[in-house]
Amino acid sequence: MARIDAAYNYFMTTYGDNIGNRYESHKKSELRDTYNRIVKANKDSPLYKIKDTEDMGQFAIDIKEHANSMALSVSNLSSAGEDISSIMDKRIASSSQQDSVDAIYVGDANSEAEPFTIEVDSLATPQVNTGNFLLSDGHDFAEGQYSFDLDIKNHSYEFQFNVNKGETNLNVQNKIVRLLNTSDVGLSASLISEDKTGSKAIQVVSKSTGHESDENLLFGISSTISWRELNTLGINRVTQQPANSSFKLNGTEHQSLSNTFTVNKIYELVLKAPSDGEVNIGLMNDTEALSNGINQLLDSYNGMIDIGLKYNGAHQNRTLFNEISSIARNQAEVLEAVGITADSLGHLSLDRDTLAESINNGDSRSAFDTLNELKNSIGKAASKASINPMAYVDKAIVEYKNPGKSLSAPYATSAYSGMMVNYGL
Repeated sequence: MARIDAAYNYFMTTYGDNIGNRYESHKKSELRDTYNRIVKANKDSPLYKIKDTEDMGQFAIDIKEHANSMALSVSNLSSAGEDISSIMDKRIASSSQQDSVDAIYVGDANSEAEPFTIEVDSLATPQVNTGNFLLSDGHDFAEGQYSFDLDIKNHSYEFQFNVNKGETNLNVQNKIVRLLNTSDVGLSASLISEDKTGSKAIQVVSKSTGHESDENLLFGISSTISWRELNTLGINRVTQQPANSSFKLNGTEHQSLSNTFTVNKIYELVLKAPSDGEVNIGLMNDTEALSNGINQLLDSYNGMIDIGLKYNGAHQNRTLFNEISSIARNQAEVLEAVGITADSLGHLSLDRDTLAESINNGDSRSAFDTLNELKNSIGKAASKASINPMAYVDKAIVEYKNPGKSLSAPYATSAYSGMMVNYGL
């Protein structure tokens, strides 16, 4: 179990921030298709034993997540239609400072999308309450039942918790954190540590940001019955007041409760950081949108190449690298004609000028056919790697299934696909 926990911890710390991409939602038919492919992949798969190495779980996760990245880049290029040429008719918003402001086009095809400027002065922030730092093995709470009140968004809640005999401060703090997180009242609680002593404090953060003009705080924590225990915890102390985002649209000052909002029901803006002067928001031109999509596809492909090279160096296993790099090798000549070239390690790069020229030289159909073939090949490779990443790891065959009489056991493969790596086989 420790190995499984380590694998999931690696997944969350390495790839957790990427969860939630808008192309990751799926229809029932797509989920059913994935299940059927898992069953098919497992049906004739032999029983095998995985080598017990420290990086095996990490490698499998890397394969699966980079395969997911490739699949998302393919979905991005297919969002306007299966033929990659359809992206030329798609309206895509652009931002001159993407690190500061991200822009998404949400209008319809007939909307008049006039460009504009935005200057971000400050971001909207949540309310933060930070409790007192308590020694984890201390006993500052007597045995008994306690409660505190939470006022948030015109609602009041009472939270009760018990302190049992012998429980430490850390036990009590963990109870409060779980209580707040499972209540689903718009707050997020966690424990933070003090570097010098290792003492811990509860930090409570509102999921909402900003505040209306007639209020200064988003929530309040109080208690009349258990005021001593609440003061010991200190979670009623506000350490950061909520604030609205502040920005200028075409030179006119505005504020927003959130860092995400729409402008004229055409552009959805996501503020990420104060800007360096004015940010230009508008629509990409045709070839710019296509180039950005192709670059995203190549970046995801190069990421999988890197994983193949890494595993080749650590385990002398070239299966993944050979399979992925063969995509570009088999299409090298036609890819070069649209501005896509490979370096000595197999990484692909795009020359935007050559791509634009190949699209505008009167033979655009040939260029689009080449790009479609690359996109489809990468999509197939992503699907295969995502369904069974364990196909690329070192393993010893224990037993082959009886040909023609094999039974489906989908959970065996789905466990590996879900990174439940079983080292006890």
